[in-house]
Amino acid sequence: MTGMTYVLIPGAGGAAWYWHLVAAELRQRGHDVVAVDLPADDDTAGLSEYTDTVVGAIGGRTNLVLVAQSMGGFTAPLVCQRLPVSLLVLVNAMIPAPGEMAGDWWTNTGQPQAKRDKDLRDGRPADADFDLLTYFFHDVPQHVIDEAWADDRRQSDTPFGQPWPLTAWPDVPTRVIAGSDDRFFPADFQRRVVQDRLGITPDDMPGGHLVALSHPKELADRLEAYQTEAEATEDASSRRGQ
Repeated sequence: MTGMTYVLIPGAGGAAWYWHLVAAELRQRGHDVVAVDLPADDDTAGLSEYTDTVVGAIGGRTNLVLVAQSMGGFTAPLVCQRLPVSLLVLVNAMIPAPGEMAGDWWTNTGQPQAKRDKDLRDGRPADADFDLLTYFFHDVPQHVIDEAWADDRRQSDTPFGQPWPLTAWPDVPTRVIAGSDDRFFPADFQRRVVQDRLGITPDDMPGGHLVALSHPKELADRLEAYQTEAEATEDASSRRGQ
């Protein structure tokens, strides 16, 4: 699995910028990286268009590791149906069920109650208005927050109203990372959803919902470790087949 290409898919807002610190880390280590800008503010674009955008950004590259943040969990598996993918990594991600709309995912998984329960445990007001600094940027350096404010895109509701079209999760090795201090998708909530829907246990790492901005080196380390592990597994399978 040498010569891997990391394809980084953002969450709501669709900005490739979200991945810029992780992309820099991976490029410094000699990897090819494609950070994708999604047409998130286009009301005519839904999951199909998001998938087309990722596939178009990949072009003719091979040996793909797809990494999807948050809402990107609805798009990444659709890319796996279009292109050969070596590894899929979900980071604090929404994990869809067949036919589920992203707009229904919240209630179906119990996310609002899980978030409320964590607020109460942590001593935050449980029913206060949603605040980006509190739930997304609480562990992100101030200079990075300032950059994020300069490119605050609107997220269209269109993809939230479309059923996820797959009938099953794609047959691709999948790993899941849960931020241990994610206030939006609490780690215990993620463990339950991942186990229920994928039958695997996520790996915890330090950080909140936006770990690519708060802990980019640690996330890059984790991605490289997954690649090395996948390479070893592939080599072992090849030897058994000889």
